[in-house]
Amino acid sequence: MAQVPVLPLHTETTSVMLSSYRDQHFKGSRTDQERLLQQTSTLYVGNMSFYTTEEQIHELFSRAGDVKRIVMGLDKVKKTPCGFCFVEYYVREDAANALRYINGTRLDDRIIRTDWDAGFKEGRQYGRGKSGGQVRDEYRTDYDEGRGGYGKILLTKIRQPPRE
Repeated sequence: MAQVPVLPLHTETTSVMLSSYRDQHFKGSRTDQERLLQQTSTLYVGNMSFYTTEEQIHELFSRAGDVKRIVMGLDKVKKTPCGFCFVEYYVREDAANALRYINGTRLDDRIIRTDWDAGFKEGRQYGRGKSGGQVRDEYRTDYDEGRGGYGKILLTKIRQPPRE
């Protein structure tokens, strides 16, 4: 299980800056997205193992404050976990503490990354890759057991019989 330090109380969020990551599928202007990112209490959590459970995520992220809900990222075809989730807190300060102290910690032998999210909307829990999962997992050339083995494109090449 991940080792997380005892969290001090922080009331200001100015030290947790907005990252350069922006959801390219956001419906609205960049200004709208920036405004929502400054008000949100939702985090995107990525680079998770496909085997990490909602209970493990709750145990880790509740150390930063009261978690309102967790939405697991799912393969849109198989409906199985595909390495990301959304964690929504009741208050932004708790989300800021999670971003500050949990980002970069180890969960299920993976270094997870957290980032602000403009707010979960139904349908965003599904992977956006062609095969149903995450786009990055389609192009990986390395073997990663925690993310399902080889990348999808490489896997199809490995499985194809040689041409004669």
